Amino acid sequence: MLQKLRDKTSGWIAGTVLGLLTIPFAFFGMEQYLHQNNATWVAKVEAPPTWWAGAPHWWPASKLWQAEEIDAADFRQRFEQERQSAREAQGEAFDPRAFESKENKRRIVDAMIDERVLRMMAVRDGVAVGDAQVRREIESIPAFQVDGKFNPQQYQLVLASQVPQRSPVQFQQLVRDDLERTLIPRQVAASGFATDAEVDAVLRLIDEKRDASFAILPAPSPDAGAVSAAEIQKWYDAHAGEYMAPETVALEYVDIDGSAIAPPPATDAVLKQRYEQEKARFQEPEQRLASHILVKVDAKADAAAQAAARARAEAIAAAARAPGADFAALARKDSDDTGSKDAGGDLGWVVEGMMTKPFEDALFKMQQGDIAGPVKTEFGWHVLQLREVKAGRQTPFEDARAQLAKEQGDADRERLFNDLTGKLVDQVYRNPTSLASAAKAADLPVQRTAPFARGAGDGIAANPAVQRAAFSDALVQDGTVSDPIEIGPNHSVLIRVVAHEAAHRRPLSEVAPQVIAAIRNDRAAKRASAAADAFVAEVRAGKAFDAVAGARGLAATTMPGLPRGIPIPDAEANAAVFAAPAPEAGKTTVGSKVLGDGRIVVYQVTHVVPGDPKQAPPDRREQLRQQMGQVAAMETMDEIVRNLRRRMRITVAEDRM
Repeated sequence: MLQKLRDKTSGWIAGTVLGLLTIPFAFFGMEQYLHQNNATWVAKVEAPPTWWAGAPHWWPASKLWQAEEIDAADFRQRFEQERQSAREAQGEAFDPRAFESKENKRRIVDAMIDERVLRMMAVRDGVAVGDAQVRREIESIPAFQVDGKFNPQQYQLVLASQVPQRSPVQFQQLVRDDLERTLIPRQVAASGFATDAEVDAVLRLIDEKRDASFAILPAPSPDAGAVSAAEIQKWYDAHAGEYMAPETVALEYVDIDGSAIAPPPATDAVLKQRYEQEKARFQEPEQRLASHILVKVDAKADAAAQAAARARAEAIAAAARAPGADFAALARKDSDDTGSKDAGGDLGWVVEGMMTKPFEDALFKMQQGDIAGPVKTEFGWHVLQLREVKAGRQTPFEDARAQLAKEQGDADRERLFNDLTGKLVDQVYRNPTSLASAAKAADLPVQRTAPFARGAGDGIAANPAVQRAAFSDALVQDGTVSDPIEIGPNHSVLIRVVAHEAAHRRPLSEVAPQVIAAIRNDRAAKRASAAADAFVAEVRAGKAFDAVAGARGLAATTMPGLPRGIPIPDAEANAAVFAAPAPEAGKTTVGSKVLGDGRIVVYQVTHVVPGDPKQAPPDRREQLRQQMGQVAAMETMDEIVRNLRRRMRITVAEDRM
């Protein structure tokens, strides 16, 4: 038996089968078979390799495609940032339900996709940003400045206080990535322009004037006529969506607020231990005032090009070391670093972590006044000059004590908050359909909300994260307690749905007064519209505008040379007058516009005078030219992004948004 089995599993047939089985393992690896792929992205952007633009997306060629994902957590963070900005900008007019719409979520995802597309384009085209440009960008950030000037100690303190913490090298890379992504859009924006003919055409349009007459029909008087039951039923059936009661829930919840927790004061021993552990934070780093001259050479250049660049750098270094040499003049003449060349190679004050490692290793071994180099980095060969050194300084414990005490208090408060949250969660796991026992164990009250709809609610019920959980199928259907929902730093709630009412059509008996009012408003609006249409028809039939208005007891106002954009007789009416087609010779253009307050403006345009570009002051022409150039640049950039997107494969998982 064993011999037969051995015979069957040897030979060319078994070898062929084994070879075929090896292929998928070589491409995908064992993990593809052993682990389930739980994707968390809301969008994925994939691009073919630069050397094979027409590569198909089917396996195995798809493995060659470059891919970037937008994680669900990244999307939620951006979405909440946009929500906060919209809420601040719109104030009481902010509509939470409209903001949560699928269209708005897709708009935000598309903006994030465009950013990934631009970043992938930058990588593809080899866009690189030099250290000097990164340094200038960092130094311009107000958070890193003291008295309007970049402060290295402030820089490190701010980075250390971020969540998550970032080292200078990590932050520098973030800034470099952002600059590389936006470099091409910035250059495109700077290249936008408008021709004289285009400026003249716009000036003729925006400076256009029109001879017009107006008559204003008053808002319709309320309709008081009888409304039959049949009319009520017909209107109710035709406008069903206007008489819906939204889905509502009522919650019970436990509020865990870390700010209400008062930890005991930390002892000096604890604070001194923290000071020793984090001593580097309280040390003002050594700063070095440096200049450099860059001889640029591509890192992938051949040996001959590298040798030529080094030889040129060595010659520059020799010239810089010569007695009486002017390093700044040499930099302006010979440096390939466009960011520092015009400033004589000045890099400003440098602390460790701001530059690439080979550059820093050389700079921090130099003595004041030294010239060093050539030093090789990925950008080429550098000749360095160290102009001045500022020694570092250690902040003593007593000066740092207040800050340490605050940080220790915050850490203790966070620890107590986490312990309390953990105690609540443990109790909830024991009884997932009740909050009472968990709240009792944590000595916290169980509170309740009134029923609220999605996008409404007060207090914690207005929080977007709470609403997402409250209206989720799991909590609505099962009646279980939620996981802790973070609504702020060290501030969470656990909720349970105690009442739920699905969206439903309100019965006619409940909304009958609203239906009757709507019918009467519609009648009045139709009568007013019919009166305006009759006015317009008479003027079009050849009657004088003034006479038609007078016959109705209305005052007609004539405005010769009415400018565009002037709110006469009303901003909406002015826009309607200038949106109307220009009248043909010997004729007029007549129309009407319903205003927001129910009044109706009937207008007549008799003559159109285009603007005269020659009358525009030079500064106005230049301002308009710049604005048109910016618009043209934005359109060009949008077209570039659209073309790039067409060449890529973009997948959006709307169910994860």
